[in-house]
Amino acid sequence: MRRRRFNPALPLLLLAVASPGLALAAEGKGDFILDARLRYEFVDQDGFANQADALTLRTRLGYETPAVSGFKALIEAENVTALVDRYNSTTNGEVTYPVVLDPEATEINRAQISWTGSRAEAVVGRQRLILNNARFVGTAGFRQNEQTFDAAKVVFKPTATVSFTLAYIDRVRRILGDDSPQGEWDSDSYLMQFDAKAGSSQISAYGYLLDFENAPTQSSATWGARLAGSHPLSNGLTATYEVEYARQSEYGGNPADFDLDYLALAGGLKKDARAIAIGLERLDGNGSRGFGTPLASLHPFQGWADVFGVTPAAGVRDFNLRASTTVKPGLLPKPLKVQVALHDFADADGSLDYGQEFDLLFSTPLTPHVNAELKAAVFDGDLPAFADRTKVWMTIEVKF
Repeated sequence: MRRRRFNPALPLLLLAVASPGLALAAEGKGDFILDARLRYEFVDQDGFANQADALTLRTRLGYETPAVSGFKALIEAENVTALVDRYNSTTNGEVTYPVVLDPEATEINRAQISWTGSRAEAVVGRQRLILNNARFVGTAGFRQNEQTFDAAKVVFKPTATVSFTLAYIDRVRRILGDDSPQGEWDSDSYLMQFDAKAGSSQISAYGYLLDFENAPTQSSATWGARLAGSHPLSNGLTATYEVEYARQSEYGGNPADFDLDYLALAGGLKKDARAIAIGLERLDGNGSRGFGTPLASLHPFQGWADVFGVTPAAGVRDFNLRASTTVKPGLLPKPLKVQVALHDFADADGSLDYGQEFDLLFSTPLTPHVNAELKAAVFDGDLPAFADRTKVWMTIEVKF
């Protein structure tokens, strides 16, 4: 029997009814949302006759009412327009070009009612969901069309350092957009997470039970724990560390049978604006499938070239070195942030080399509301399945 579905128009109806009353009853004028990002992306990838050139403009406009007895209403529309469209968005038919996952789209990005109390908060409607470092649940915010969720979320805070998060996801609004058959996933998924802080350390324990009606092979149950934090040393140095382990198995309508592991280890040093860290991330594979992260913000992990958006069947091991600093060149009004990363990729056992990657980023605020960024990734593959590619991004973002 088909379950009763959450109506995605319900948050819009609630907003239409609630927003005028909230605005009249509350003190203040609320917050208008304006977020525009103009980005050029270049991709040169082996196996394609053409290089990709994508110039896209992402615009978000919205409004959040002032609070009344802890309640707020928010609505936000999003538009992505391709000003130069020599790229394969996966929906535009330009298959002779490399993929750039920024399809044109116009949609309601968020439409939610929220409540905040002294020891709890709740959000119902189309919303952002980001848990921990977004490795398993995030908004894929690097892409122009943000991933949002038709969901209900409750966070309990019994103390200032302890919280419990519970969420139910009815639908996933993915970055592929409405024109893609995989642009939306019908979901019957539950998220559970416990977080506790102790000094400069935080521990999390979580269970993510994902069940997708129109993408059953992506359904899974993931249980894990994460510890991350820092410890002061002498001479202004601070040690940083991260340990995370998770176990994943089939769930819901997934017809497969699997048990896969995830492991992340990292350690580093930082002083003032300078930092360096060495890390290892391992996603298991059983020869048929790899450890899945279908709701993750993928771009920050395993290299910016996005070679491993889907974990290979033999798994993937990412051994990486990262460094960052800020410099103050005289031509810029604000300090320039510099990040560099080196990655060595192999299968989960480390017996089969996949390739190496070099990443570089420069970013700086031009004004309090405008940020500029130049970013590049170069992947050198060791197997035909992982083609060589070079990607460059130039971005201007305006936020109010």
